Amino acid sequence: MVIGAGIIGCAVARELTSRSAQVHVLDSRQVGQGATQASAGMLAPYTEAHDSGPLLELLVRSLDLYDGWIRDVLAESGLPVEYRRSGSLEVAVDENAAVHLRANGAGAGASRCVWLDPADARRLEPALPPTIAGALAVPGHGYVAAQALTNALARAVVNGGGRVQGGTRVVTVDVRPGFVHLALDDGNSIRAEQIVIATGSWTPQLPGLNDEAPRRVRPVRGQLLRVRTVQPILSHVIWGEGCYLVPWADGTVLIGATMEDAGFEERNTVDAVRILLGAAATLVPALSDATFVEARSGLRPATADGLPIIGRSPSSDRVFYATGHFRNGILLAPLTGRLVADLVLERRTDPGLEALSPGRTPLTSRVD
Repeated sequence: MVIGAGIIGCAVARELTSRSAQVHVLDSRQVGQGATQASAGMLAPYTEAHDSGPLLELLVRSLDLYDGWIRDVLAESGLPVEYRRSGSLEVAVDENAAVHLRANGAGAGASRCVWLDPADARRLEPALPPTIAGALAVPGHGYVAAQALTNALARAVVNGGGRVQGGTRVVTVDVRPGFVHLALDDGNSIRAEQIVIATGSWTPQLPGLNDEAPRRVRPVRGQLLRVRTVQPILSHVIWGEGCYLVPWADGTVLIGATMEDAGFEERNTVDAVRILLGAAATLVPALSDATFVEARSGLRPATADGLPIIGRSPSSDRVFYATGHFRNGILLAPLTGRLVADLVLERRTDPGLEALSPGRTPLTSRVD
């Protein structure tokens, strides 16, 4: 049983199904309608985690899985998913930023990062303003259409003999000797041998969990915009001061994203829309003339130390966690699916899980 039908829950369920496990996915919403639907789907480890450490190692490992993983998901689901490794440019707006980015490029990602002077950066992306001080290019970065990918994962589960059930909320988790009893909001109940908790920001609200770390997951609101330009003006994922830009094949550009401690309020605000549009137009002036298409909002599950919670519950060998991925759920989906399936089906523990354990030392630092 997997509780949660976002990108992480569906990735875990698909991996379990591909190994011939019987899987039932439950979610109070439809597939991918939580944080996933407000994700730009960026695959950019060297931008998301500049400093070497457990997070960067996880992100790079997962990105290296992506090509083969996408190929398998497409074959199993029969659905199309937009996926491009078009590269990224992280733009330095002044010399101070340039010094910082050059140092990052010379660090953990040196073999995959290239520093570009202003002229070279603008040759790659002519829409960038002439005032930039350069850019850090990572050719291996890219993006994937998050909602389409989540739908494909869910279809792969169903095609593999599993079940995906939306519109049904788990109201109580009761771990008993020999099984886990789940009470549902429709009055029914389910008896499961093992469960995987992939409920993102709502993990602390799931009654019956006896572990401390998942209770520390907190929601961070992210607002995302989509605009359309008359002619395509970008070919790379662009990071700059105050925003990032993801150009899609259909001519639209995703603009993201805010990080707000707003509790469980999932809504777009005028102020955030204004700030994001202003930052985007400063980074790429031609976007001032773009057509506004839509705004989305989602709650990203953050942890205090910035690392996801993946692993077996300290209090029960029938409960597993895959939550707290913050804004890296899309990128970490293939690796998370593999790690959790190894644990659930084979009781095999990856060395990388030690830093992610639900029973790790109590968290004290906050996510920026």
